[in-house]
Amino acid sequence: MMDSHTPELSAASQAPARSSSGARARIPTFIAVVQAILLLTHLFLYLTWVFFWGAPDNSGARGLQITLAFLSVSFVAASILARLYFNLAVRAFYIFAAVWLGFVNFFFLAACACWIIYGVPLLFGVRLDRHSLAAVCFGLSLIAGISAIVNAQWTRVVRVSVKLPNLPAAWRGRTAAVVSDLHLGHLRNAGFLRRIVRKLSQLHPDVLFIPGDMYDGTTADFDRLAKPWADFCAPLGAYFITGNHEQFTSPSQYLAAVRQSGIRVLENEKVVLDGLQIVGVHYHDSTNAEKLRSILQQADLDPNVASVLLVHNPSCLPVAAEAGISLQLSGHTHRGQFFPFTKIVSRIYGNFAYGLNRFGDLQVYTSCGAGTWGPPMRLGSNPEIVLIRFE
Repeated sequence: MMDSHTPELSAASQAPARSSSGARARIPTFIAVVQAILLLTHLFLYLTWVFFWGAPDNSGARGLQITLAFLSVSFVAASILARLYFNLAVRAFYIFAAVWLGFVNFFFLAACACWIIYGVPLLFGVRLDRHSLAAVCFGLSLIAGISAIVNAQWTRVVRVSVKLPNLPAAWRGRTAAVVSDLHLGHLRNAGFLRRIVRKLSQLHPDVLFIPGDMYDGTTADFDRLAKPWADFCAPLGAYFITGNHEQFTSPSQYLAAVRQSGIRVLENEKVVLDGLQIVGVHYHDSTNAEKLRSILQQADLDPNVASVLLVHNPSCLPVAAEAGISLQLSGHTHRGQFFPFTKIVSRIYGNFAYGLNRFGDLQVYTSCGAGTWGPPMRLGSNPEIVLIRFE
């Protein structure tokens, strides 16, 4: 295990506080930008609906405008309340706003499709029926949104085999479960985690790895949300490192609940499990290449023995490869959750947005996670528990 009192680790332990203060200073600007985008999106939806479906009468128009104005601010308002309170009313409001936000995404795509499909034939003198076009486009978007909600509730088990050089003989044929991005909070609660725990118990993994974002970052009853973990037992234990959502505020409140549930928190340290080297690095310390390099150097990895690195974000891969890591386990990307964000995430992370891939001799598995952030929807990505078999 690494010495937690080295100067480098002491500096790293203070970095999240400094980063958190900088992040808090940027929050008002971020909120203003998001709210402006949502207002413009709802205005676009209103104008599209009026053009293609026809303007309602005066009282109807005023009602529609007021409703869309309320809906346009609902998610930002619900997110702010969720940072302050955890009760039934706030949870209900947050769930409603998050679901609406997801449908807004699909409705926006439908509105864009309406203008394109109507406008292109118009250039050639062909005029399509506006009502029928709007009915088809918005009807398909409604079906897409409902399908995305249903899909997000169905957790798959993804089985992967990896062959690691210098794998200790004791690990051949063993399995590790990986569960990332649960996002426990106002949307995903203890009932959701109990279902995950039941699935894990049926799989009988030898060890469990949780590479970040167990919590959503909002105010909640952290102990109660993590309590179902007490019903899970793996022969070699369960290990956790923080994700970016645990870093929204002081991570200590989350870590205490995680520890109390029987899961070990890896504090930028190495443990050896039956000969296999396991290193866990918290989110803020893993996104800075120099800091991550320093932590991995202090871990004193044996190059002649296989190693597994837990980091939330599949970034800084050259640093992990340089340190001789055999397998990196990450999450964070959600594989975009639903279109068009699936394409955006693929563009940002390339092959490492999801699944098992290689970076030189380093193997990287990026999980799309078991939970969701924001809208409880998935389309083009599936919630998953990963079961890795070591060959």
